[in-house]
Amino acid sequence: MRIFMLGWEFPPFISGGLGTACYGLTRAMDQLGMEVTFVLPKMVESKYVTHVKLLTPGSKTSASPFKPKDLKNVRFRTISSLLQPYSTPEVYQQRVEDILRQKQKVRRDNAGSASPLVISKDYSNDMYTEVYRYAAMAAELAATEQFDVVHAHDWMTYPAGIAVAAISGKPLVVHVHSTEFDRSGEHVNQMIYDIERQGMEGADKVIAVSHLTRNIVISRYGISGEKVEVVYNGVERNGSWFLSETSIDKDEKIVLFLGRITMQKGPEYFLQAAKKVLELMDNVKFVMAGSGDMMHRAIEMAAGLGIGHKVLFTGFLRGEDVQRIYKMADLYVMPSVSEPFGIAPLEALDNDVPVIISKQSGVSEVLMHALKVDFWDVNEIANKIIAVLKYPPLQMTLRSHGSFEVRKLRWEDSASKCVRIYKEVQAAHLEPAGVV
Repeated sequence: MRIFMLGWEFPPFISGGLGTACYGLTRAMDQLGMEVTFVLPKMVESKYVTHVKLLTPGSKTSASPFKPKDLKNVRFRTISSLLQPYSTPEVYQQRVEDILRQKQKVRRDNAGSASPLVISKDYSNDMYTEVYRYAAMAAELAATEQFDVVHAHDWMTYPAGIAVAAISGKPLVVHVHSTEFDRSGEHVNQMIYDIERQGMEGADKVIAVSHLTRNIVISRYGISGEKVEVVYNGVERNGSWFLSETSIDKDEKIVLFLGRITMQKGPEYFLQAAKKVLELMDNVKFVMAGSGDMMHRAIEMAAGLGIGHKVLFTGFLRGEDVQRIYKMADLYVMPSVSEPFGIAPLEALDNDVPVIISKQSGVSEVLMHALKVDFWDVNEIANKIIAVLKYPPLQMTLRSHGSFEVRKLRWEDSASKCVRIYKEVQAAHLEPAGVV
């Protein structure tokens, strides 16, 4: 079976769990013998995609693709675009303006004087138009491909998925990794909500990453429950890894927050709980690994709480730095306000780090050996942090049982469920009109 897959982030260009999920899912599909053409808004680096063939964007006749020795069933096509993961119209507009200023500077340097500045044909000056420009280019690109099913990941690619499905006559599956309600609470961006709902309504099947997300899709977007299926994420096994030298003193217990520092992830609850822990325990350091629009506010909050010397902000981490920080951690805490799934706790357990997770998360549906809290209950978060750090038998139990539990969450199973859904929508499309 051949899949035309539309995504908007992939290692190493990742801002959150979507890129990690796309990587794990395509690797597993490759191992199942599925032929996947993966369309991205930007090029990925070949060293991160040993299981794919890379094609250059734009031209109809591509340059020699990257051909790995083993896995060869996934190809990449890219479209020139300024779309970014977890972006907003305001952030998009700022990015356009920054690029235009850079172009103007280059023109001044090259020509000795400023020349009239116009928007490049490669991108639009507003996000809404860019999403639909991307959709039109994806549809044009799809005309040169052979495939059986269209699979679109998250809202920015839904219009593209609809366009490709309409032109090709192939069934459409949309994959909901996050909704606008998860990202923005009740203050949703109407444009993004409308695109999400249009994508879900236009799809033959909707894949949700958890029952939590499935319920949001049904209740907040009005989608029939029969149309929405749950496919949990998996985790990529790390194998052996050795801790190299770091600047953090291992005499202190390390409590880790790893994720985007945004409203959705609950960084303020992590810091409020940290304050309460430090009132009772002094040999603890809290590490916030990540970046986001609440980064500066979180730094100011830590200072205001009088715990700035006990909180380390690392900025965005990737690759070996992520593994290093997991290996240093004594405990991982995810106090998300609304988390459709949550791959990071699985990665923590895979590195033998016990976890405390929000009850308002999809991953809480599949992890039984994790301590669970309401995101807003900072007293209980603090109590559980202290319990894990002070009582080694509890930490050992959570670590050993959790590590065993996470081994059962495999991307191969996620891919197999997707394949079953593909076959169902393909069979439904092949049925003669009028057949019930």
